[in-house]
Amino acid sequence: MSGNSTMTAADPVYNATTVQEPKNGKWFIVPSEYLDKWRFGIKVAAVLFSLLAFILAATVYLCSSCPALYFFQFASCAAFLFAGLLLLFLATPLHRRVGVSDWPKLDFSYTVAIGFLIFLASTVFAFLHRWTEREQMSVAFGFIACVLFLADAVIFVKTKGWPLRSKPQIPPEHSETPEAEKLTVRSEE
Repeated sequence: MSGNSTMTAADPVYNATTVQEPKNGKWFIVPSEYLDKWRFGIKVAAVLFSLLAFILAATVYLCSSCPALYFFQFASCAAFLFAGLLLLFLATPLHRRVGVSDWPKLDFSYTVAIGFLIFLASTVFAFLHRWTEREQMSVAFGFIACVLFLADAVIFVKTKGWPLRSKPQIPPEHSETPEAEKLTVRSEE
């Protein structure tokens, strides 16, 4: 062994593979590669309207169709939690620390699924409730949140394209990757 056996991060071997986190101290990164200012505003509004719909539905004292109310509460709470978590990841550097390889596909899929779920719950609750003021307001906020989620999805497709389209596979240059090649050990006697 040589006298200089310690390896440092300045060695060129480690610089090519080591990810250097920017030390700018920013925890809020809008606009970013995944979220522009318009979509950020729409997502924040959708999360807030989902929360308001849930709070108002949770304050309904008497229900004529309790399963519809419970489904609406579940959908609006799930919309608030999942969309809020997605917003947290997309608007902060946390998305770099999670092992998600295709954020645009995840963002689009979540947004459409949540928009459809809250639309379905709002529609069912609208047809089966007693028309108290709280129920009417919660249904209205549910539909507003639904429109915002679907508007976000439409803007996503118009600005970034269809994310669910499969990307063309690039053929590998070698038949096996270097990590998959078997090592041959030759012993000389």
